[in-house]
Amino acid sequence: MSSPHDNSTTRIVAGESSKPKRRRTLEIGIAVGLVLLIGAGAAVASVVAKNNETQAAASTTSPAAELRLGYFGNVTHAPALVGVSKGIIAGKLGGTKLSTQIFNAGPAAIEALNAGAIDAAYLGPNPAINSFVQSKGASISIIAGAASGGAQLVVKPGINTAADLKGKTLASPQLGGTQDVALRAWLGKQGLKTNPNGGGDVAINPTDNAQTLKLFQDGKLDGAWLPEPWASRLVLQAGGKVLVDEKDLWDKGQFPTTILIVSKKFAADHPQTVTALLQGHEASVNWLNTASAADKAAAINAALKATAGSTLPADVIDRSLKNITFTVDPLAGTYKKLLQDGVDAGITKPADINGIFDLRALNSVTGQKTSAAGLGQE
Repeated sequence: MSSPHDNSTTRIVAGESSKPKRRRTLEIGIAVGLVLLIGAGAAVASVVAKNNETQAAASTTSPAAELRLGYFGNVTHAPALVGVSKGIIAGKLGGTKLSTQIFNAGPAAIEALNAGAIDAAYLGPNPAINSFVQSKGASISIIAGAASGGAQLVVKPGINTAADLKGKTLASPQLGGTQDVALRAWLGKQGLKTNPNGGGDVAINPTDNAQTLKLFQDGKLDGAWLPEPWASRLVLQAGGKVLVDEKDLWDKGQFPTTILIVSKKFAADHPQTVTALLQGHEASVNWLNTASAADKAAAINAALKATAGSTLPADVIDRSLKNITFTVDPLAGTYKKLLQDGVDAGITKPADINGIFDLRALNSVTGQKTSAAGLGQE
């Protein structure tokens, strides 16, 4: 029998089932993304309503027997990578078993959470916003930030301006993901049209990050808007160059790349477990912000070896970490712009996102007041 601190990890890529598979297939998932995002409204609302109805009688405020946590094998998810691999989160959870699943991008993680396959997830802000909007506020709460920065548009050396992108093919991790929205919104501001089908002035092919690297190396992609370490890998391992560093598009260079969300149902049933998760999360962020560069690189590589089967070269980790700030602040003041970017990109619709944050447990754990910017409880 496994101990409460034993972790079981499953890797999930865009469009795959949450059930473990023997082999992982990399493929471009436009059709999957379309089904997930464009037709998601009724499905999300239905699942949330059904879960609330069928589980209301069993509702409890005791610690959960198990916490199922999703995150990505990205350096921007280092608080999760380090928190899980070093046992920091499991240690704070006490008798609650920690199980983990690895995703390629946020929409797939949101799909799993709304289907009841996971309870909490590290992901980018736009899929969280989209889920909140589609479910009319019933699906998720943002409970903390994790990382700011670390996303870039990397292109072939011959591309020097936005105008040079017309007629070109770019990639993003998944349709409706945070980098996908950022790419589409930025292109729109440059006067270049895109659409979810991959058409328009610039074709965008949502693609698994590892496949994006291979396609770029093979000359089959002209560029990609990616989180770290993938942006650094395109630069250092595939000869790409940075056309846009997303930090240059935000006030003071601060924008949320990774946040921590929880199912509202799970949070209502198990507030003690959510608090314990946040204790582990804060400890992981603090470890990253105080550890030496060598210790951080070693810990991240050990976690990537366990989750993805391979490690990163030292120069890739070094460049990645220089682009990222780890913080428990979700930077709530950026969310109205993030929502508008999603609207401009055709991924979501105008909506009131008041209530998307619940930072009460975070503020109780940290002893500080992290602002919800008028968009929820603090």
